[in-house]
Parts: sequence; structure tokens; C-alpha cells
Amino acid sequence: MQDLQNKPKDAPVAGENTIVEAAPAEPAKEAAEVLEKVEEPKPVSASLEKIIEQIEKLSVLELADLVHALEERFGVSAAAPVAVAAGAPSTGGAGEPQEEQTTFNVVLANAGANKIGVIKAVRELVPTLGLKEAKDLVESAPKPVLEGVNKQTAEGAKARLVSAGAQVELQ
Repeated sequence: MQDLQNKPKDAPVAGENTIVEAAPAEPAKEAAEVLEKVEEPKPVSASLEKIIEQIEKLSVLELADLVHALEERFGVSAAAPVAVAAGAPSTGGAGEPQEEQTTFNVVLANAGANKIGVIKAVRELVPTLGLKEAKDLVESAPKPVLEGVNKQTAEGAKARLVSAGAQVELQ
């Protein structure tokens, strides 16, 4: 009981429902880094401030009409730009030069009804495959048949496989 009497009043007692929080690692440093990244709002002129105040008073419908009118007047779009993932093919804009794909993968999507003809076509395209390997490849579609080939080779392989009854994709 003496231990409790010597203890400060706000100190937790064993058995009490207390929550002990661990000190976060360098919180002041992290907060300072975040605050450095936050930019101060740029000052605007008095005329722009008046326009902003008027816009704040508009209803949602009026704001939508304003956006539409600005798009019409200035020939712009208020749509947010969409980020394209790295390596994903872009749809290409009018101002962008589009890079033509130089290497292709020929992927057997489905062997179709004529598996024997497709197996023969696969063996013609990949002479290193034996009968069993070609059969396994055809039966486990979708699988790549050729990888990293030029456009002409890929289109020829696709034509050969399609004529045998397969469904093929060029990637």
C-alpha cells in the first residue's frame, strides 16, 4: 500500500484500464517534412478575389452552367486528365506521335474444334517442339506460341494458326 501512496496521482495503477501510447518515431521531423511540402496559397488580385466570392455564392446548377459556358467559349474541357500507366498502350491524341510496336507475342487464345490442325501449325511455327509439347501447349491455351517476334512474323504465324482453326491474339 505504501507504493501507492508514493506514486503520483496521475500515474496508472496496475490492473486499471489504462492505455499506454508509444511515442511515434520522430513525429516532429515527419510533420515538418509534410508542412514544407504544403505550398502557401498564392495571393490573388482584388478583381480575382471578387470573382471568387461571386462563384462561392452560386448554386451547384449555376456552377455546372458556368463550367459548360466556359468550355464552349474557350474551347477547353474541364475533365481531369487521366494518367496512363507506364507501359500501357495509349489511345494517342492528334498531337502525339504514336510509336509503332516493333515486337509482338503471338498468343494462342483458343485451339478451336480442329486441335490436330492447330497442333500441326504450332509444330511448323516452333520446330523445336515435339508432338507432346505442342499438344500440351494447344490444350493449355491461352498460351504464347511465339514471343518477341517482328510484325511480319507475328502476322504470318497468326494467319497460319487461324487457318488451322485457332483463335489468336497479337500482343
